[in-house]
Amino acid sequence: MGRAATRQGEALLTWALWLLVLAAIVITYARLDPADLYHVSREGLPAGLSRALVVANFPLSLVAIALVLVAVDVLPRRGWLVGGPAIALCAVTAWPGVVDQADLDARQVNALPALGVLLALALTVGAARRAGTGVAPRLMLDPLRVVIGVLIVLVSIPWLAAELGVYLPEGVFIMERPGLEPDGTQLAAVHLGHHHGLDGALIAVSALLLTRMRLRASALARTTHLYLALAFAYGTVNLAQDAWNEQLVKRDWIEWKIPSALEPRPEPVWLVILALAVATMVVVRREDLRGRLAAG
Repeated sequence: MGRAATRQGEALLTWALWLLVLAAIVITYARLDPADLYHVSREGLPAGLSRALVVANFPLSLVAIALVLVAVDVLPRRGWLVGGPAIALCAVTAWPGVVDQADLDARQVNALPALGVLLALALTVGAARRAGTGVAPRLMLDPLRVVIGVLIVLVSIPWLAAELGVYLPEGVFIMERPGLEPDGTQLAAVHLGHHHGLDGALIAVSALLLTRMRLRASALARTTHLYLALAFAYGTVNLAQDAWNEQLVKRDWIEWKIPSALEPRPEPVWLVILALAVATMVVVRREDLRGRLAAG
């Protein structure tokens, strides 16, 4: 007996999470002076829309690829006529220079991955209308997902405050205390606005949600789980890297910094990402196989 169509509740929750973040970015960057933010120059509403567009490129377009994969599982084969171009457009983000951490103002090329994100959203809506908006029943790894999710939220507290454009008083976390940047300039330990640590947190949480979805096609399920395992590992390591450097190094508790893991490079930190991805893939595939056996 085959599985029922993959309900899109987890995908819709993922979209809701990202849309809330994008709304916060628009508001924060529209109301704050660019001097209080990081590597942006525009002011007012154009500044907010510009920064949100860049976040729609990185990292949202990377998550949108997974959202396409879980949507086409329940759509007719012609869904790939939209899904294929959506994935290709989202992948433009990986092209060198499309997103430049040294200049986070939007450019014309950023419209391409953003279009891929919109197509992915349309596919999710179509899949939800076809298969429903429910979520998967309780799964083997759900307690672990909850524990990891709570830890991610706790670590992300200063980034969430920064996303809203406010500093928290110094205590468990530092934010406004000046810290030394890699280029030698001084900036608040956790500057106002968006952080790549929060990007990592959002990617990891998205992977936790989307790995709950029970895909019908086994080959597509394997591909999707592999992609989500890598996304979870990438997000987790970037979250840890940013939190370590901001909360420990800038507090002068430790000197050693975790190196940047934003871009693939032949460095040890990427071996950590790959090892974590393999471990994640193993446990997620075991959970999926157990579900398939239970479904008959």
